[in-house]
Amino acid sequence: MMTATTSDPSAFQGKTLVAQVTDALRSQIAKGRYHPGDRLPSEARLTQEFGVSRTVVREAIAALRSDGLVEPRQGAGVFLLEQAASARRPFQQVDLTRVSSLIEMLELRTAVEGDASALAALRRSPGQEGKLIEAFDAFRACAAAGKPTAEADFAFHVAIAEATNNPRFSEFLKALGPALIPRRAIVDSGEEAVLPADELSRLVDEHEAILLAIQNGDEDAARAAMRNHLKNSQIRYRSMLRAAR
Repeated sequence: MMTATTSDPSAFQGKTLVAQVTDALRSQIAKGRYHPGDRLPSEARLTQEFGVSRTVVREAIAALRSDGLVEPRQGAGVFLLEQAASARRPFQQVDLTRVSSLIEMLELRTAVEGDASALAALRRSPGQEGKLIEAFDAFRACAAAGKPTAEADFAFHVAIAEATNNPRFSEFLKALGPALIPRRAIVDSGEEAVLPADELSRLVDEHEAILLAIQNGDEDAARAAMRNHLKNSQIRYRSMLRAAR
């Protein structure tokens, strides 16, 4: 049972436990219970204080970290930051250990990259098509060799954006940076998560379907293939996040 206190108990009605704990901690910080440089209570203490699971506490802390309010320090705990340090740059503090942030990014990518693929099908030059083929071959080779695929995956998506001949698409993807391919961000080590062989095979097939639609100049098929790929990614990453926990 959620036991956190607030000046307006109705404020928590209809919210998830994660949102309730996050809001309660923000309220405590705003009221001066914790000051910059203070260490927050341990996960065990917070689970007792709020009457929730450790998973809920971890997601609430992740939300505060995404907002730039706290900073986890290896082996020392979670510390409150100076408020000036909470200034956020777009896409640079997306917390991909949170399901909500992950899905938000994939939904945004689905909207942008679906149209990017359609435009690439219509506007690509022979040189850009060659670069797309090279990027796909590099991705497939990494997958076949059991090597990390995130960088090759990123290069393939950027090559599609460049083939639109609208520089804003590639600027957008490069601004996302590591947030674009979150496999390495959803495990505690920060290394790339390892996909099962069958999932990796499906991922290769999805990329090939996008490439073939672009090569065929099929605007609608290219858009559909990219949207299908990113919607399937939502399913894959939800499963991987559950396994990581």
